Parts: sequence; structure tokens; C-alpha cells
Amino acid sequence: MGRWEPGARERLERAALELYVERGFEQTTVAEITNRAGLTERTFFRHFADKREVLFSGQTELLEACVNAITGAPGTAAPRDAMAEALHAVSARLQDRREHARRRRTVIDANAGLQERELLKLASLASAMADALRRRGVTEPTASLMGEAGVAVFKVAFERWIGEGGAPGQTLADVIRECLDDLEAATAG
Repeated sequence: MGRWEPGARERLERAALELYVERGFEQTTVAEITNRAGLTERTFFRHFADKREVLFSGQTELLEACVNAITGAPGTAAPRDAMAEALHAVSARLQDRREHARRRRTVIDANAGLQERELLKLASLASAMADALRRRGVTEPTASLMGEAGVAVFKVAFERWIGEGGAPGQTLADVIRECLDDLEAATAG
């Protein structure tokens, strides 16, 4: 086995996603994932707590990117603009992973437990954005509303971006910008 080759984590992620798409999440074992990746189960558990975490392993980095973008936004930025900065930071991290995101979504959509985990991830994102906005001095309920609105914009934009109707050259940042504009137009009345 090539357990000492570089890129073990990426190889495990790729093998797991391939198997989840081919066989289904529940039907795939860690042994099958490691066999396909040419690695050991011990290596798998060095990188992931369980086979579910392969699909959610980047959550901490995404939360940090959001919080850092809100924290780093200009002091004069309105809460909506600071939230938009967070969404654009997330889009930059995901931009090159469109096909991966499509395949990941297929796996999650086929499993109720994974759907629940995805909702928890999004709730954590809303909470992290709201907390970062509060640290900027944004009061309630505005901070919570912006955190939840940010997640709503992200969900809609992300689904459009990975969907079959998504324009090939359109970036996730483009779709987020359009969704932010649509939200602003809808609430301007």
C-alpha cells in the first residue's frame, strides 16, 4: 500500500465520494474507502472521526473564513456588507470544487442523517456570522437576522451554482452577488 505517499487525506476524500456515489453512503465501509485509496484504516481514522466526516471535514475552515472576513471588513461596513464579505470568502474556498460539490450534494440528498448534519453545519455558519457581527457592535436582532440571511443567500446561491441550470462560466461569487441583489430588492419595498 502507498500509505507513505503524500495527499492521503485527499485520496481518502476522493475514494469515499466515488464509493458513496456508486454504492450509497450506508453501503460503503471504511475498509472499502481505504482499499480504493490504497491506504490503511488507521490512516483513515487519523484524518476522519468516521465516514460521515469525509463529507463535512472542511467546516471549521469555512467558519473561520467567514468570521475572519466579517472581522476584517472595514469598520464602516454595514452589517449586510460585512455578511457579504463572509459569503465571498466562502465562495473563494469552494470555487474550484464545483463538480465535487455536485457529487457531494447527490450523496447528502440520498441520506436523511447526512441532510440533518448539513442543516447543523448551516446553523453553525449562521451562528458564527451572527457572533462575529455582534463583536463588531451589531445589536440584536440585526446580528441574528444577518447571520440567518447570510445562510439563506448562501444556500440558494450554492444550489443554483451546482445545479444543472448553472451557467458554466459563472462563479459562485457571481451567483452570491445576484442573490444578495435579489434579497435587497425584495426587502427594499
